Parts: sequence; C-alpha cells; structure tokens
Amino acid sequence: MQLSTFDLPTAETESIRACALVFSDPQSQQLLDHVEHIAPSEASVLMVGETGTGKELLARHIHRLSHRADQAFVAVNCGAFSETLIESELFGHEKGAFTGAISAKAGWFEEANGGTVFLDEIGDLPLPLQVKLLRVLQEREVVRLGSRKSIALDVRVIAATNVHLDEAIVAGTFREDLLYRLNVVHLQLLPLRERRGDIVPLAQHFMGVYSRRLRRPRVALDESAKHKLLAHDWRGNIRELENVIHHSLLLVRHGRALGADDVRLAPVSTRASPAAAAQASLAAPKQEAPSGLEPLEQVLLRLLEDGVEHLHERVNAALLHKAYEFCHHNQVHTAQALGMSRNMLRSRLMELGMLAGNRRRGAGMGQQANAATHSALERVNTITRVQ
Repeated sequence: MQLSTFDLPTAETESIRACALVFSDPQSQQLLDHVEHIAPSEASVLMVGETGTGKELLARHIHRLSHRADQAFVAVNCGAFSETLIESELFGHEKGAFTGAISAKAGWFEEANGGTVFLDEIGDLPLPLQVKLLRVLQEREVVRLGSRKSIALDVRVIAATNVHLDEAIVAGTFREDLLYRLNVVHLQLLPLRERRGDIVPLAQHFMGVYSRRLRRPRVALDESAKHKLLAHDWRGNIRELENVIHHSLLLVRHGRALGADDVRLAPVSTRASPAAAAQASLAAPKQEAPSGLEPLEQVLLRLLEDGVEHLHERVNAALLHKAYEFCHHNQVHTAQALGMSRNMLRSRLMELGMLAGNRRRGAGMGQQANAATHSALERVNTITRVQ
C-alpha cells in the first residue's frame, strides 16, 4: 500500500481542522500526482468537493510546491462576510470610504501580493463582487474602496466550492466568464465515502495526532473498529472522521485497543443528500399530481392581495426560522434542508438576529417576519384542515 502524507508546520495545524491529507486510496494517489504536476505553474485552480474533503489543505500544499512558497498564503471564506463587508475585506478601503472606516486598510488580495490567495466557497460571492473579482484577475490590479488609485498585484488564485457552478450559471447566480477565468486547472475532491481506502489510514493518523495532544500513549485500532469505520457513510467527510476519532480517544480505557464500542457514530440519515434528491427529481417522470404546496400557494396569493409590505423578505425569514426550528437549531442540517451552504445560512441567521451574540439590524425584520409567519402558518393550517 502506498501512503502519502504531508503535515503542515505546527503553527498552522492549530487553525486547520484536518491537519494532514492522507493518500492511500488509488483515486487519491492519482489526484496527488496531478497536483504535483500543476503546482509549480501559475495557473488558477478551481477545486470542487463537498464540505470537509480537505480543499483548503490541498490549496496550501499547492502553494508550498510552487515558487511562491516563501510568500504569503491567504485564505478567505467568501460566505463568511455580509455583502456590504466582503468588498472591503477582499480589496481594502481608504479612510472615510464608509461609516466606521477610521483608517485605511489593505484587503486580502494586497496581503497575498507575491503569494497565493485561496477563495473558499466562491459560489457564495455576490454577483456585483464577481464582476470586480473578474476585473482584478484580468487586469492584475486592485482599487481600494473609496480610492481611484490602482495597486499592481502578483497573486495566484485558488478557488473552491461545494456547489456545481454550471448549475449556478444557469440559475443566474454565478458569472460564466468568471468560471472560465478560475477554472484553468480543475480538481475534483471525492467525498470520503467514495475513497474508502483513505478511511483507516486517516483514522490512524488522527489517533496519533490526538494521542499527542491528549498526552496519552498511542493506542491501536482493532479490526472491529476498522469494520465499523469502513461501513459508515461519512457525510461530514474528513472533519466528521476527525471528530469521531477525537471523541473515541476520550472514551477508550488506557492500555487497550480502540474497539467498535468506543467508536460513537452519528446515525446515518435515511434522507438523500440535496444533490441526490435533485438528480432523482430530474430522473423521475413528470407527473401532474399535486405538489403538496397548494395551501401555501393560496396563503401567498392572499398575502399578495392584502399588499403585505416587505413580503419577499418576510417569507424568506419565515422559512429560515421554521427550518432552523425544525432542525433543532443545527446549522448543517438546516442548510441541507434548504439546499444552501452553511456559510450562507449562518450569514442570514446573523442578519436576522437568530444567533446568540450576533444580533444585527435585521433582527427587527426577523421578529416582524416571525409574527407574519405565525399568521400565515395559521392560514395554511386552516386551509389544510378544511381540505
């Protein structure tokens, strides 16, 4: 069995959940070979893969194999900022450019000058910012918010997404010309369930990492535990595996191997993933049967007839509130139920004041939306009972 690992310096591992990529599965080995061929080039890279498959770590590895290795590597999550802040974060701003800009500040592109910028969740970038990003990539210069002076850039861009950008282009949420600019090198990171040859080596790697962190003797992984790990679906990919191993090491008794009883796994959901559900929907024959949304559609028509103000915002906030409540305030499950990224969900929850300690101006609208929602849901329930 061929096994390849690359660890990051100690200072970096504290900020990266999956602190090493382990390549044992033949498909992973093939990906690594491809990466080592393209890394020394200046080509832009687009990585596509589910959350937790190790996209940022692979981006760091590409940076370390390039001639920019001694320069900055800057990672930016495009879904972690509101639309009003992301431009300033990416491109910087001058003093007085907006309320609160008490001093000039360089953006992430300037910070990465000479090195590599990693744009994670690029599919969450708002359309107006996609236009500006495209110009930055084409002109190799950036203009700070509130300035007319351009600043020359020498930056390699690596982008990543967990959504299908081709579908986003059709939906009108992503620019086709930006995709062409980013997608010079395309890297597909398979989910862990499709490269099962990596599961046990990764588990053993994390056992070593957490044994050291917990200051405990390293324990072995017995065959029953291996079988249990290999049989699991790993919807959370490498991150989920790491958490499982960490938790298991907290439970195992000293002096014995890690067994199946020590491995506590989340129950496998019987609900299909959003992607699988979409594929099944496309493959299913078209039927004229009712969609099940008729009561809701009737309520929406009545709300439109009543001329309710800010209806779009209220309905969206209401749906978000109910989904979050239905999923017991689990952000990952809520995002999956709504077919959106967790970062986008978290941003909306913060805007609506639905996360503790993150109440913003949108909280008032969220409260109004909840009141409107209660009334609307009562109408839905009434109509449903009548039918």
